Amino acid sequence: MRLTTKCLRNIGKMLDFYSQFHPSPVSIKQFIDFGRNACEKQSFLFLRNELSVRLANIMQEIHLLPDNLLRMPSVGLVRSWYVQSFDEILDFENVDPNEPGILTKFCEALVKIRNRHSDVVQTMAQGVIEMKSSHEVDTPVENSIQYFLDRFYMSRISIRMLINQHTLLFGSDLNGHERHIGCIDPNCNVLSVVRDAYENAQFLCDQYYLASPELNFEQYSGTKSNVPIQFVYVPSHLYHMLFELFKNSMRAVVEHHGPSCQKYPPINVLLVMGKEDLTVKVSDRGGGIPRAQSDLLFQYMYSTAPRPQPDASNAPLVK
Repeated sequence: MRLTTKCLRNIGKMLDFYSQFHPSPVSIKQFIDFGRNACEKQSFLFLRNELSVRLANIMQEIHLLPDNLLRMPSVGLVRSWYVQSFDEILDFENVDPNEPGILTKFCEALVKIRNRHSDVVQTMAQGVIEMKSSHEVDTPVENSIQYFLDRFYMSRISIRMLINQHTLLFGSDLNGHERHIGCIDPNCNVLSVVRDAYENAQFLCDQYYLASPELNFEQYSGTKSNVPIQFVYVPSHLYHMLFELFKNSMRAVVEHHGPSCQKYPPINVLLVMGKEDLTVKVSDRGGGIPRAQSDLLFQYMYSTAPRPQPDASNAPLVK
């Protein structure tokens, strides 16, 4: 979509307006309570305002990024996606929800926005790589990027969560599980998600290294062992976290023991359900992490993996 200068000026005014407001916190309990007696009109009225607020806030933060990063092509692409999505949400700002077809059009617009933003994480990461390749990055700039990316990715998760709930409850999207309330599973089977994440990471590991470590697991609920652990959660969120951990773990094990190893040590997973929380411990024999590097682990601009090429179609397991 090509935006005219007049259109951009109008979007700028709306950005200033909506960025004055703070996003409304929404808990999983609130999602579930609403989902059990869902009203599409009520969801529409909430989301057309809430999404505008969340998009406007993060777009204003993007404007504050270091100039060198803003000039990177990939970051410019991400900015254009957010501008376009914000503009499309504004189309419903003063629309009467009782007008025929409006709720359907809104749901379709949300699906379009979600699909447009599906590669935001990779594209923003590519922008950071582009900047590191072309400019020196000092500590203050790195800290500002770290602070921004923390907020940026959290914002993306929250926006995607709101969109998924609406499209799964009222749209043509199907989550494939009758017990799910939108994308939330009131009885999420943790071990089942662990196995799915492990098997998909194992496929990548086998494809790249032609070998992979096996999986061992234990689970405890209170004082009972091997009792299936279930809790209220978004399975896709748990899957993504575990998938990344397994990729890291597998790469460490295979590279530490080398290609001549006949049988790689297994990855061990311990699941413990307490009175107030769930603990998932993933451990391996991949050589560990030097103490001097421990403070770098959660830095977006740090990785022990080879830097992927922009057009690589068979990139290694990373970070």
